[in-house]
Amino acid sequence: MANDYFQFKQFLIKQDKCAMKVCTDACLLGAFAANRLPLTVHRLLDIGTGTGLLSLMLAQRNLNAVIDAVEIDEAAAEQAKENFNNSPWKERLNVHNEPIQKFAKSINKKYDVIICNPPFFENDLKSENQKRNLALHSDALSLEELISIVGFLLEKNGSFFCLLPFHRTKYFEELLVNKKLCVKEKVFIKQTLKHNYFRTIFWIDRFPSELTQSEIVIMNNENEYSKRFKELLREYYLRL
Repeated sequence: MANDYFQFKQFLIKQDKCAMKVCTDACLLGAFAANRLPLTVHRLLDIGTGTGLLSLMLAQRNLNAVIDAVEIDEAAAEQAKENFNNSPWKERLNVHNEPIQKFAKSINKKYDVIICNPPFFENDLKSENQKRNLALHSDALSLEELISIVGFLLEKNGSFFCLLPFHRTKYFEELLVNKKLCVKEKVFIKQTLKHNYFRTIFWIDRFPSELTQSEIVIMNNENEYSKRFKELLREYYLRL
């Protein structure tokens, strides 16, 4: 059973009200995005913020960032607000408890950076936990909708970061082409060298460029965090 909280070096994530807890792949997404962003970016959007993890990771790295965090679930939005208020960056973090579709129609600005760890599964077997269903399944936000919203809200020179199951990589890339969004970099994640890839991190913008492609193996053969994992998460994880 997951702990009710997760302590990072500069902030604490409480997660007792959220169906989806802090997980390693989401931490990798936040660290990867933070590592790729210039410190001059100002307007950031976190779609489906959950506990607020990604917003807090980006706020720690970028002291110029003003972040709008959108969350459809009321309890999760309350949890994110609590985590934001307990952080050193609460003045720059804003929670919006509404569907991203509604938010996109009402907001009158574009974003330098959009980040999202979207609902993973479509038409898969669901659990009896409705909040977990909402967090894990794309009934409330399909990938097609997500990409359309990103295309609408992203600045011309903006960046979009996203995490998906590895088996949805090709499908997602096909959707991006239809919306004239381009993959700049993608990173395949596996648990160990013996495992298959299970997640893909995308860095996306509006301009065609030579694709950079790499992998992250979380645990090495000695059952310790790999060198690249440590490099990415050192600013965040307590014991790195």
